[in-house]
Amino acid sequence: MSRYGITGAAAALALLALTGCGSSSDGGDEGGDGGATPAARDKGPACVGTAPADGAAHVLRGGGFKLPGGGGVQYAGADADGTTRTATLRDGATYASGQQQWKVEPGAEITVSGHGYSVRQICAYRVVLEPKTAEDRAALATAPKSLESQQGPADAGLCFTTNRTVLAAAAKGFPARGAALSLLDNGGVQRFPTGLSLTVSYIDPDSGTTGIDANCGAIPVADYKDVRVGETVEFAGVLFEVSQLTDQAVRLVRTSA
Repeated sequence: MSRYGITGAAAALALLALTGCGSSSDGGDEGGDGGATPAARDKGPACVGTAPADGAAHVLRGGGFKLPGGGGVQYAGADADGTTRTATLRDGATYASGQQQWKVEPGAEITVSGHGYSVRQICAYRVVLEPKTAEDRAALATAPKSLESQQGPADAGLCFTTNRTVLAAAAKGFPARGAALSLLDNGGVQRFPTGLSLTVSYIDPDSGTTGIDANCGAIPVADYKDVRVGETVEFAGVLFEVSQLTDQAVRLVRTSA
């Protein structure tokens, strides 16, 4: 089991990560917008470790997550060799030049702005971080003042939470389990009730891949690149399978409750 620590405002925050069940990269992406840049098919396994049923933060591939105490973490890259899976984490909820990053495996313990977390699960589409203290678990589960989205930083309480009421409201905003959600290429931004917005960044018919960006609370929360039919993505705690790609649209079928 590995440990990572960071102290002081000037020091880098310890990172956790998430990795995508879609395709994943062979390592962290060092520049540009800070998103992961997967190149080849993910070798699996799809997930390693076990996610708690409640109270853990889901950090999505290519995106960031604000954590209690002012810290944040991004999923920067992933490695899977058919037997094991690791994730590269980057400090801070959003990308900035010169940020430190670390590679973690399931069972690792990290410290972000003085707050401890356990890496409980690494999947291709997410990393699951569990706060080590009851105080931090309670902070993540705090109910926001309102469930009405402001479409900006004020939505942090809706976007970075384990609160059951918020997650239920987010899940209700999607099609029912087994139903499809269609996202148009170059079709603008599709917005959802609790502040999430989704955009198709590209569709490449030749390679059979697509890119889907997600933003919430003025933070890029996911940047799924080179996703193929049959792969999994997650938004606001809800799982989808990419079921179809056309020249004009991406079709996602909801697979979780």
